[in-house]
Amino acid sequence: MTDSRNAEDREAAIPRNGAARTAKLASIPLGIAGRAVGGWGRRLTGQSAEEVNATLSAKAAEQLFEVLGTLKGGAMKFGQALSVFEAAVPDEMAKPYREALTKLQAAAPPMPARQTHRVLAEQLGRTWQQRFAAFDDEPAASASIGQVHRANWHDGREVAVKVQYPGADDALRSDLRQLQRFSRLFQAFVPGTEVKPLLAELAERMNEELDYQAEAQNQRAFVKAFEGVPGFLIPRVVASAPKVVVTEWATGTPLSKIIAGGDKETRDRAGRLLTEFHYSSPERARLLHSDPHPGNFMLTADGRLCVIDFGGVSRLPEGIPQHLGEMTRLALDGESAKLMQLLRESGFIRGDADLRADDVLAYLAPFTEPLAGDTFHFTRRWMQRQAGRVGDTRGRDFRIGRSLNLPPEYLMIHRVTAGSTGILCQLDAEIPARAIVERWQPGFAA
Repeated sequence: MTDSRNAEDREAAIPRNGAARTAKLASIPLGIAGRAVGGWGRRLTGQSAEEVNATLSAKAAEQLFEVLGTLKGGAMKFGQALSVFEAAVPDEMAKPYREALTKLQAAAPPMPARQTHRVLAEQLGRTWQQRFAAFDDEPAASASIGQVHRANWHDGREVAVKVQYPGADDALRSDLRQLQRFSRLFQAFVPGTEVKPLLAELAERMNEELDYQAEAQNQRAFVKAFEGVPGFLIPRVVASAPKVVVTEWATGTPLSKIIAGGDKETRDRAGRLLTEFHYSSPERARLLHSDPHPGNFMLTADGRLCVIDFGGVSRLPEGIPQHLGEMTRLALDGESAKLMQLLRESGFIRGDADLRADDVLAYLAPFTEPLAGDTFHFTRRWMQRQAGRVGDTRGRDFRIGRSLNLPPEYLMIHRVTAGSTGILCQLDAEIPARAIVERWQPGFAA
């Protein structure tokens, strides 16, 4: 029995040995520290700081991808969440991180066909093969807790079959516990972004991510909400089980490829549609797609935005809170006293915080720049400025940011908006952001 279990572990898509996973994750910060010491030594031998730093950044990125990608589970989920903030990384470090983190959006070692068949039999029944006219054992894509196979349903429809990795639940729990221990060390990967709350949020969403039947229900809700809406495609759900979900197949160009080499018209279109999807979903579906990374979005041949992977969804039965739109408008208009009052009333400022209204406005106003004119050009440089501004521990904005509070009901909205903004900056998209926000954000219109 032990030998068969060990053999199964060796062929598993997600390595199950808890001690081994912990050691792998611990190697990331230890490796970074060791390379830093080695870099100091190379500087003493005459290499320039710029050359040494570039080498250290490349090696750190290579290790980050190797560890998070091969472990999958919560480790890879964390890497995917980091990837949308790549635009905030300073230019001298950006290239190796960009390449490594982008790989995490779509690449990971597959599980063997025998194991895939075993999961399908457990979830769809021993006669699962009769439900398909054809099934490709070679996965078309892989992700943090599952992989996708291309197949034909029994009625001839082309479908995508997402199969969850055995042991994904244990791996997710183990990884997130371990990553939370190292959260301060990982902070260097994403300046201006809080890693600890991000990991806490991933842990809270864990059970929903693992339940493919819940994901199927989420996807059905989005299909209904966006049916007939020009510019969007949400694949229909064909069948589902707790660890398998079957949807109609969709073909398109992933946003990661558009980011890497798309022309201006394509990048601008992708950015506009992504922004409309983000801001309109709470009103159309009373839901917010909460996993914004380029691997979950494609542009179809006819120019529609195709959205996939609905495992992470935030429920907003009342839509986006109106106060959020009102605060954005007040910051844009420079109404510091009214903004301060509304922030206090809404719980964004702690009762004992000693803050000046003008300082709070100075902290928040730059975030509203995309809404100041008819269009805004989202760039990496703009996001780097924002990240540098709020992440500089010596600056006023860092102190102001630490004195503000983010109420729990706004946490997911804030994180998804920041992630979507990161993608817009990666796309280098110029879009009519103000018109979209005026149309869909309650409380913003003047």
